[in-house]
Amino acid sequence: MDLPPLTHEPPLYRTRLAGAETVNRALAAAFEREFGGPHMRQSHRELGRYENTWIAREAIPEAEPVLALAEAAAHHILGRDALRCIFWFNRMQPGDRTARHNHEEGGELLSGVYYVETPPACGDLLLYPAEGVRRVRPQAGQMLFFPPRLAHAVEANRSDRLRLSLAFNFGPAE
Repeated sequence: MDLPPLTHEPPLYRTRLAGAETVNRALAAAFEREFGGPHMRQSHRELGRYENTWIAREAIPEAEPVLALAEAAAHHILGRDALRCIFWFNRMQPGDRTARHNHEEGGELLSGVYYVETPPACGDLLLYPAEGVRRVRPQAGQMLFFPPRLAHAVEANRSDRLRLSLAFNFGPAE
């Protein structure tokens, strides 16, 4: 896969998925199809909701364009070929938010997020580098990467619609 332009504004890398509107429409429909099904599990009950929704990769082939881009970018950023990718969805209803956390567990080397559905006022990503807080407004089709040790949070979804993103961690292949 050819990697689209990848910018680096420490601590973030950014890129965009070509054809994101079509991919996102299919991915959102597939997520709803699989939500609550036998290939799904949820974890990390925080702030009154499950933060992570895991769907088996083989059950959601609509995610492949996103995962292929994420994997190509991770190989480029890390300069490594042998990586494992784990991914999960974050489904945020109106009023939901994500508490400050990081992804240091499990020997992770790179974390990231891809935005599927981002209605206006759905909550900015807050990053906490040493020099202060950095705010990133989510945009459908945008993919961000950052160090797993970087604390981050998501503001409350103040829209009246669902905010949907696909998050991932990359670590050494086992």
